[in-house]
Parts: sequence; structure tokens; C-alpha cells
Amino acid sequence: MPYPFQITSYDQYKETYKHSVEQPDEFWGGVAENFTWRKKWDKVLEWDFRKPDIKWFINGKLNITENCLDRHLAQAGDRPALIWEPNSKEEAHRVITYKELHTSVCTFAQVLKNNGVKKGDRVCLYMGMVPELPIAMLACARIGAIHSVIFGGFSAQSISDRLQDAQAEFIITGDGAYRGGKDIPLKSTIDDALVSCPFVKKVIVYLRTHTPISMIKGRDVWWDDEIKKVTAHGNISTEAEEMDAEDPLFILYTSGSTGKPKGVVHTSAGYMVYTTYTFVNIFQYQPGDVHFCTADIGWITGHTYIVYSVLCAGGTSLMYEGLPTWPDAGRMWDIVDKHKVNILYTAPTAIRSLMAYGLAPLEGKDLSSLKILGTVGEPINEEAWHWYDVHIGKKRCPIVDTWWQTETGATLISNLAGVTPAKPSYATLPLPGIQPVLVDEQGKEITGNDVSGNLCIRFPWPSIIRTTYGDHERCRTNYFATYDNMYFTGDGCYRDENGFYRITGRVDDVLNVSGHRIGTAEVENAINMHTGVLESAVVGYPHDLKGQGIYAYVIMEADPEDAKLTQSDILQTVTRVIGPIARPDKIQFVKGLPKTRSGKIMRRILRKIAEGEINNLGDTSTLLDPGIVNEIKEGRI
Repeated sequence: MPYPFQITSYDQYKETYKHSVEQPDEFWGGVAENFTWRKKWDKVLEWDFRKPDIKWFINGKLNITENCLDRHLAQAGDRPALIWEPNSKEEAHRVITYKELHTSVCTFAQVLKNNGVKKGDRVCLYMGMVPELPIAMLACARIGAIHSVIFGGFSAQSISDRLQDAQAEFIITGDGAYRGGKDIPLKSTIDDALVSCPFVKKVIVYLRTHTPISMIKGRDVWWDDEIKKVTAHGNISTEAEEMDAEDPLFILYTSGSTGKPKGVVHTSAGYMVYTTYTFVNIFQYQPGDVHFCTADIGWITGHTYIVYSVLCAGGTSLMYEGLPTWPDAGRMWDIVDKHKVNILYTAPTAIRSLMAYGLAPLEGKDLSSLKILGTVGEPINEEAWHWYDVHIGKKRCPIVDTWWQTETGATLISNLAGVTPAKPSYATLPLPGIQPVLVDEQGKEITGNDVSGNLCIRFPWPSIIRTTYGDHERCRTNYFATYDNMYFTGDGCYRDENGFYRITGRVDDVLNVSGHRIGTAEVENAINMHTGVLESAVVGYPHDLKGQGIYAYVIMEADPEDAKLTQSDILQTVTRVIGPIARPDKIQFVKGLPKTRSGKIMRRILRKIAEGEINNLGDTSTLLDPGIVNEIKEGRI
């Protein structure tokens, strides 16, 4: 058995789970022994959810990159660490061994130092899916700088908001990025963002698409030029910065129920221990397996299950630059075939979009290397689960349905592949150390099985969010203040007669579109910035492909002369302010919104109308103007 903490039977899972709940310090201390530390911890855990104040492996000293890279060099230096498949089938793929990755990370760490980056500085990464992105992340971690990756589809305004919040003085970007049939203009978007961020000192630019860009003297430098300076002088330090267990590793921004994004902070030791533990167990990883997570590194899934956990486990991680359906719907299966992928981890949205093409793209594709399938980002519907099982896994590959969040750092509830039971559309059982609890609206625990409630966690796990950057009170009110002494996930949940958990969707004002969380307030703010818009309200509705679509109700100052053109203009505004990911699927112009006498919008009613449940709207007598509901119903798209 390659990993001492790998669970290999259902009975062992039950014993391990019991141990983790009854003696959490002993349990997590035992797991943490399997990592490289500069200095061992004095105490495993101190916590108080009310503040919140959570510390793991107190006074332990380490550097996560020594666990991702250095410790594998002696035994597995020539093993592939990263396999990179480019956007275009015509371009050659790259295989980067642990030795090569170690050299690249140490070299770029020196580049960062040469450009003035120090321990504790915030570095923003806005790049495409190229190996230089994980290299840059690891180089930041190597010298103790805090990285904040921003998804390459976000707008200049969204980048500016995040840069200002983190006060990030350094940026790593590309001239552009390839994504399907599109060239994404990264550097010019950064330039637009920097108009309102004069505090930025350096922008390091990786050459990828040869897009013409502006390079400002003294501020902007080319990645390749900086690498050459380091290698020419041969002054590369391989020494990693010693970090405290609780030193921040990265900030990742996530949408909240207010318009301002939240900077979720994850720390070095707890994140390392828990993510690696979940990776090895959920996917039943064996050394040499090729693990293909199709997420973008701009999201938490890419941080955890493309970069950090796989490398800490000495695994082989495949990253793909493009889209699963480009240039055709057989692309993902070509990649599985070409690189003999063993584990495929993707989103239900991707599965549903591939289903829509039928079975023709699968013809002639050898998927026999696959051993394990996984889904992430949202609950998978039964139809997609069975299609994935029959046509991709050929009914011989266990499917793991993983539930987790940016704030949790890694998976909290999931079956373990082939070890614990699976059930279509259910995340099933908690990982060792995770103590889920269902509560009613008042916070009273709902016990027993065959029950539904709001999902909370009653005990900390090592990769739990520590704070929201620069605003600890926001962390407290968002996650720890709703129910006393519990972490509130914001999700509703059903526990079946066997004690298996099924996530039923958000219970707060956050949408889950294609597995990406988008705050309704953030979208409303963007719509309201459009000229002529007085007010808007946004809700989610069931969408065949995305899981949840965005339905916007918009009040204009005057009736639009050309409704279609105005809708297109509003979509363009949302794209400019947030990015294309937040574009509403439907925009309905309305004269008013259903509001209570105190001015609160009754989203419950708008949600039901969007879902088509127009005959089941409940009590509308408390509304300021009940008549407005009929108007909205009649105008439903």
C-alpha cells in the first residue's frame, strides 16, 4: 500500500471515521507525520468557531513546495509531475518531470526575488492554462509570497476589485491565452485593470499567443527575459522559505451574497495535509496513475486537485489548456486515449454538454485506461451519472461525487472510489474528520435519517477557511454567525434512510452556474450599472446544461424601443463588469418587483416564476403591490 493513510475497505473507513471523530488530535497528528516538516508542531489544534479562530499544527514549520517537489526527487525525480495538453491538437504536448519542475520553480522563485517580491507580498496570477501557471504558484509558495489566482475569463473591473482588496503589488500574466476557438487578451485586460491600481510595481508577462501588447518601461518585463537573466548568472537558490503552519498560502476570491468578492484565505500546513489526504483516499490514487482534472486553475478545484494535492502525493497531473468540446466533441476522449488517463475528474456541466452530442464522438476512442471517474462543482443529476457510468466508465469505473467549496479547501463529503458505496446524485458519506449536521431555520439540529435541513459542520478540519482577507468580520458573519458554534455551508441537504447525504442547492443568494458560484448581488450590481436601468433582481432557475441558469428581472427608466438590442447591451455590460460567466440566460423587463412593505424583494416569488411554478406562489398578500405579480407572470420568458 503506497500511502500509509489510504483507506482500502468499507470496514476500515468506518473504523477510521470513528477514530477521527473521537480522537481528532491523535488522528490528524498521525496523518501529518507523513509529510516533511522543518519543525514538528507543539499542538495539533486550537479552535473557536464563534470568533472564528482556528489553528492547526501550532508552531509547526514547513514549506509546502518541499512536500510537492523536493521530497520526491530521490525516488521519483524522473516521474512525470505535469503532463500538459495544449489547446490545439497540432501543437506538441509537454511532459515535466519532478526534477524539471523543481528546477523551473526554483528558477522562477529567483525571478520573483529579483523583481522585489518578498515573503508575505501578494502576487496576482492572471494566466491561461499553461504549465507556467502552476510553476508561478509554486514559486510564490517557495519564497513565502501569497498568490491569488484570478480566472482568465474575469473582466478588468473584476481584476481591479481583487487587486485593490489584496493590495497585490505584483502581477504575473500572459500576452494572451488560447481557450477553444478564442484568443483571450490577458495583458490588455490587466492594463485596463491597472488604470485604477497605481500601487502595482511589476507585471511579469509570459509569451504565449504573440498578441501585440503594450509593455510599460520599468513596470512590465518578459518572463523569458527574466529567466535568462537568472540562468546566465547561475545564481539560483534552491532554498525554500521556512513558513509557519498558519502562514497564508493563497487568497482565492469567491462570490458572496453582497456585491464585493470575498478573499478566502488558506494556510500552509492544514491545507497541505487535508488536500493530500482527500486526494489519495477519494481517488484511491496509486503512484504512476495519470490524474486528469478538467477544472481551470483559476478555481479552487484546480488549486487543490491539479496542483497541490497531486504533487504532494507524488502523483502525475494532466492539465489541458482548451475546452472539452473543441475543436470537436471527441477532444476529451482523445486526451484520455493519448495520455492513457486513469482518473477523470470533471463537472456535471461538462458531462451534460458532451451527452448532447450523442455517442458518435466516442466511436473509435479507447477508454480502457480509465479506472476511476469523478464529478465536482454541483450535484450530478441521475441521467448524467448513468451516461457517465455506462458510456465512459463502461460500468467498471467507480464514480466519486465530491461535495466541497472554495472555503473548505478540499472535499468534505464523497464516496471513496470502489471502497465505500456510491449512489447516483448523492455525495454519500463524510470524509474522516468531517462532522456534518442538519439544522432547521432556527439552528435546531435535525436528527435521524430521511430528513432535510441546512447543512452545517460542527468541528473544524485542517483546510477550513481561516479568514476573509482584510475583513475577518465578514468571514464570521458569512460562515459562523448564522448558527451558533457551527460552520454554515449555505447549502440545503437531504440525508436518506441510509445516512447518505445529497446536496439540494444553495439556500442563500448565491447561484451555482456550471459549478461556479456567482453572487446574485454581484450580477445585480453589474446590471444596474447599465444606462437606463433603475433596478434589477436576479434568481436561479433549472438549466439543462449548466445546472442553474441566471434569470434577471429588470426595471428600465423607460420602455426600451428595441427590447432585444437593450438585452444584448445589458449582457455586454455584465460581461465588461464581471465577465461572460455571469451573463444572464434570460432578461425579462418588468414594471416593478414584488416587494414587502419594508422594501425587501420577495425572491421566492421571482424564483418560482422563473422555474415556471406560476400556480404555486404562496401568500402574496403581504406585498406592497400584489398586482405586480400577475404582470410578471404574464411577461415570463
